[in-house]
Amino acid sequence: MTALVAVAHGSRDPRSAATVHALLDVVRAMRPSLDVRASFLDLSVPLLGDVLRSVRADGHRSAVVVPLLLGRAFHARVDVPGAVAEARVPALDVTISDVLGPDPRLESAALRRLASVGVRSGDRSLGVVLAGAGSSHAPANAAVSSIAARWAAGAGWAGVEAAFASSASPDVTTAVARLRARGARRIAVASWFLAPGLLPDRVARLAGDDAVVAPPLGSDPEVAELVLHRYAGAARVKQSNGGARCRGVQRPGTSAIVLAPAARR
Repeated sequence: MTALVAVAHGSRDPRSAATVHALLDVVRAMRPSLDVRASFLDLSVPLLGDVLRSVRADGHRSAVVVPLLLGRAFHARVDVPGAVAEARVPALDVTISDVLGPDPRLESAALRRLASVGVRSGDRSLGVVLAGAGSSHAPANAAVSSIAARWAAGAGWAGVEAAFASSASPDVTTAVARLRARGARRIAVASWFLAPGLLPDRVARLAGDDAVVAPPLGSDPEVAELVLHRYAGAARVKQSNGGARCRGVQRPGTSAIVLAPAARR
């Protein structure tokens, strides 16, 4: 069976890797027969290339790399394909799936995280900040803003503002000020982060001591379901390619990239 290799960005904060492993434990519980492995692009171990080599050493001939990323920014478009290509694992077919977001399951998970800290819909005294990492890639930020606009239209709060921890505007402080100006007496922060780390901590500090801050998406069951959904979609693309050797070519109408095995030396 094709192995599932999940890859996260990595962090010096040990809570981040622990959350990734907890999420993959849920994935394994949902598909006990599937070989599921964790890897990282940087700052945490094991690195993606090392895991791909171990997958081949254990007898697999194919793997699907599932980026544990919430948007199609630089890491998804450049770093993940680059790390796979650099690994050059002989006789291993590698397919890169789409990233996790955007997807309604992530929105559901974020709303459940908000509910876990006492936030309820229909509270007109409450302003909600949907906080993400931020990116120099404008479409990734626009996806978060679209979710905030959708929540604002239907949740019955004083307002919902997207905000970003870095590389994009508005920042959290600005978003909170906008909500206060609309009459919000209390602030809650919804997390558009997979795991704890430096940026979520920065968001919490900027939101203010009186803000209610939801935890990251983490090991929510719908996030785990989404990981398996991305894996299955990429595996179907691989099968329909019929084993064609097209390094780095994205098939029209799909979001998975199929990489040929490196030539034997």
